[in-house]
Amino acid sequence: MRTTLPWPSLLVLGAATFVTVTAEMLPTAVLPQMSAGLGVPESRTGLLVSAWAAVVVVASFPLVRLVAGRDRRAVIAAALAVLAASSLVTALAPTYEFALAGRTVGAAAVGLLWASANAHTADLVPDAQLGRAVAVVLGGATLGMVLGTPLASLVARAADWRVAFGALAALALAAALAVRLVVAPSPRVPDGATRPDREGPASAPRTAPDAGPGPMLAVTGLVAVLLVGHYGAYTFVTRLVEAPAQALPGGVSGLLLLFGVASAVGVAAAGGRFGSRTRAALVVATVATALALAALAALETAPAFVGVAVVALWGVASGAVPPLAQTLVLRLAGPARRDTAGALIPVLFNGGGVGVLPLPAAALVAATAVGLASGARGRAQQAGATGSPVPVRR
Repeated sequence: MRTTLPWPSLLVLGAATFVTVTAEMLPTAVLPQMSAGLGVPESRTGLLVSAWAAVVVVASFPLVRLVAGRDRRAVIAAALAVLAASSLVTALAPTYEFALAGRTVGAAAVGLLWASANAHTADLVPDAQLGRAVAVVLGGATLGMVLGTPLASLVARAADWRVAFGALAALALAAALAVRLVVAPSPRVPDGATRPDREGPASAPRTAPDAGPGPMLAVTGLVAVLLVGHYGAYTFVTRLVEAPAQALPGGVSGLLLLFGVASAVGVAAAGGRFGSRTRAALVVATVATALALAALAALETAPAFVGVAVVALWGVASGAVPPLAQTLVLRLAGPARRDTAGALIPVLFNGGGVGVLPLPAAALVAATAVGLASGARGRAQQAGATGSPVPVRR
């Protein structure tokens, strides 16, 4: 059994996710300059981000089925190359329509990239190390939000928004080359096939018989509800944190930076050795997110330090949710449904942005925690009734 993570492969895949998240959010980082350059209102430029998410949701499954059976490294590298081309088209776009076309192609490529990278990450490591591997790769995505977007904004202010998109194209090409040269191959298992569990030594408890796609789809649905609550509240974050932000240097920008750093801490914490307790850790992170969202409603009258603490808790808890949820979905899928699970994940995380206010958002997230905890208890009772051990890969 492998005892160390394949760090070069995971770091390169993390760099790929850094590029993709930076690409997704880039129009928001250069919003005034891009709007002026294309001669459109800022609201239309902002649609380039929401349209991106919609394309990812629609395109991921068909594209994954189209490339089924191909070397995932080649698929990821090709998707990055297409992203580079789409970014260059956007950088050179004479009109808004050209920019929208470039973004649409790039979003489809990123949907395929996320699906392939998710599945490849799971194939690269034994099951016991899956949580850590997922956290490493998603760490790149977190850095894309915390570092990539602000850096792009600086480039746009110092030079031009088109330079920022040109730099993104160069980064995507470099990442594509790194994927081909560095990322290790992995066994390919098409959906519906089976192979021996790589979880650990022969003495380790074995997993229960295949329960079909039901548990994977149930968890995916619950996490989707969670994300509606989280992202819905985050849509109004600048208004929600105005009061406590006054206590920090930089005001709202400083508090948002704190949130980003806290999210990175949450991702790192999710990479801990939870083993069979992944679902329990996800329940804890979900409950903490719900509590933080509920507390947001009272920030205007609370002391500033309380508001800062609530935002930090929200960042850590919500930052831990994606790697924990992704790990759980991939484990429930197993090797036989890894491609399907890989495609579900980008659809899940791009389909959750619906506007919700803090208290309704907290209620949605709390309901998710109840559902996740109930699912774990139901499987434990079933295992006790059949005399079989509780599955360790959850």
